Amino acid sequence: MTEKALTEATMLASLRDIHLPAEAVGGVFAEYAVVFGIAALASVGCVAILRILSIKVTANKALETPKKFTDQPDWSADRRKVALLHRLRAQNPTRYAELRGELYKPGGGPDLETLQDEVAGRV
Repeated sequence: MTEKALTEATMLASLRDIHLPAEAVGGVFAEYAVVFGIAALASVGCVAILRILSIKVTANKALETPKKFTDQPDWSADRRKVALLHRLRAQNPTRYAELRGELYKPGGGPDLETLQDEVAGRV
């Protein structure tokens, strides 16, 4: 082999094996910083994809509370009242908007029987 061919072969071999020497500025800490940065970007990408997928699933859910959830006799009065308020919000948003201001007062809002009648549409 000629000297020129030997030089070219050496240059090509060194191009294939490019890496920072251990004595380079930053050394191991720089490599760890790069690995950490790539991992952070990958996790942000995964979270973004999962968020997009969960938004599509959430948008397809029905907003109305099923009737079976409001007809549970073993539930407490407060729990039934909350379920009825969810149904009223889905069925009659204007009436719910009228009641909304009273809901946060102590003892406020309609009683359970009145709320049942409103949800049933008898009032």
